[in-house]
Amino acid sequence: QVQLVESGGGLVQAGGSLRLSCAASGRTFSGFGMGWFRQVPGKEREFVTAISWSGGSTYYADAVRGRFTISRDNAKNTVYLQMNSLKPEDTAVYLCAAGLLLTPTQFLRAPFYAYWGQGTQVTVSS
Repeated sequence: QVQLVESGGGLVQAGGSLRLSCAASGRTFSGFGMGWFRQVPGKEREFVTAISWSGGSTYYADAVRGRFTISRDNAKNTVYLQMNSLKPEDTAVYLCAAGLLLTPTQFLRAPFYAYWGQGTQVTVSS
């Protein structure tokens, strides 16, 4: 099965930037739609952004649109999340996910992703 490992999280001041990476192994990366979700204690997993397997379609939550950018490099089996203008409310564990044959609405819903990483902590200080 697919294994996903996130990296790039850390502590940053409000207004700063971070770039997260998600490296996939175990199966071919090609063909998988990829998403980023975030989670804080006591809250449901929240959709952040997603990208189709070809990179031709991207999706963003309203809270991050214009500040975050998702991209992928299938040759490197890696998806990226560039986060700019970070806010304290962006603080969360960020998780990478992979799924096959996702429709536009399914990209936005966690249950449709078959594989998940362990997450990387992002903390934004004010």
